[in-house]
Amino acid sequence: MKVGFVSLGCSKNQLDTEVMLHEVAEAGYEITPDETEADVVIINTCGFIESAKKEAIDNILDIAWLKKHRDLKAIIVTGCLAERYRESILDEFPEVDAVLGVGSIHNIVEAVEAVTVKKKKGSKRKYSSFEDKECVRLGGDRILTTPEYMAYLKIAEGCDNRCAYCAIPSIRGRFRSRTMEDIVAEAKQMEALGVKELCIIAQDITRYGLDLYGEYKLAELLRRITDATSIPWIRLLYCYPDKITDELVAEIRDNPRILKYIDLPIQHISDRMLKAMNRHGDQRMIREVIAKLRREIPGIVIRTTFIVGFPGETEADFEELCEFVKETKFDRAGVFTYSREEGTAAYDMPDQIDEQVKQDRMDLLMREQLEINEANNRAMIDKIITVICEDYDPVSETHFGRSAADAPEIDGKIYFRSDTRIAPGSFVRVRIREVVDYDLIGRALTDNNI
Repeated sequence: MKVGFVSLGCSKNQLDTEVMLHEVAEAGYEITPDETEADVVIINTCGFIESAKKEAIDNILDIAWLKKHRDLKAIIVTGCLAERYRESILDEFPEVDAVLGVGSIHNIVEAVEAVTVKKKKGSKRKYSSFEDKECVRLGGDRILTTPEYMAYLKIAEGCDNRCAYCAIPSIRGRFRSRTMEDIVAEAKQMEALGVKELCIIAQDITRYGLDLYGEYKLAELLRRITDATSIPWIRLLYCYPDKITDELVAEIRDNPRILKYIDLPIQHISDRMLKAMNRHGDQRMIREVIAKLRREIPGIVIRTTFIVGFPGETEADFEELCEFVKETKFDRAGVFTYSREEGTAAYDMPDQIDEQVKQDRMDLLMREQLEINEANNRAMIDKIITVICEDYDPVSETHFGRSAADAPEIDGKIYFRSDTRIAPGSFVRVRIREVVDYDLIGRALTDNNI
């Protein structure tokens, strides 16, 4: 019996897929990367915003084609879309045989057994499981789907921030931290597998520990991870500006293995918009945090995200955001149009913005950021930077990788030539020669061993 997986959405969802992969493999099923060869396909979906829902539905329909035209016997849908729309998935997609909510990922083997036995017996009964998501066991052994030199480490589940536009609290539940001992043990497992870059993730990693220990404990957790392992790069993703403590700033500054990189979602700068979005803190706090990070941690790379077209956003609000972006010059920034999601506080807000206006604002803000990125990249020409090699492209005869300033999947690449082949996961020194859009082009130094 062969089982295939399709994993959609964010890195947190990818990590859930890795847990399910391990459980299915441990149960004796053969994992296949080719859905056309599978007897069962598990689709781990995202359901956060409209575009993610559309992607999930398109994948369900694509896999359903295999059921009609190939030998696929069953389809199982898991993840956020499954949690959010539950039984309606079974009603609207007759090809789907089982649905598991986010609290039921550890029931994946039971689901596979249920749909395969059902097919053998000719039963039309479908399987569903929606256990309490806030009681799900956090963590678990997994099969990495990332390159062997990097991995994500999820330190908590759920979210308590309750931003007005966000459905995550209703999908994933309240914020729950894993114990430090559990996280450190997993970090040691990742090191044993050869991981050289560990990306710390959760919906909000800066809240870590508040529920278990009564105070923010991210800084202490980072010390424990670096004390227990020798993983050279540890990257922080999804830090909220209102929870950046002095202790955390000092840990990033003083710990040489914590990358001087922080993902700091801001979403807007207009106080009126921040209040409407139910974001914690105001413009003054955001500016102070950015100033502190840059003052205390020289050279820190700050990545952020913005939402444009939120209900009630005026031209004045948007212009204020544009001026803030020009003035602050973020190293990295992503811009998203507001997605109206049922079940959120913003869904019924008045003054919803026209879709074309949203798109125009996103395009304008992205153009502003592109200019900033181009200027930042031009300043890198002739500098020598450390790069983790990701692979080699035989067509262009170049290697490519990322610097400490570039997170996997979301930031740019560094393309470089070398006199010798560089193994993926190796650290090399590269002299930057030119810039192409968001990417840097260079050449590895002859003495490139680090």
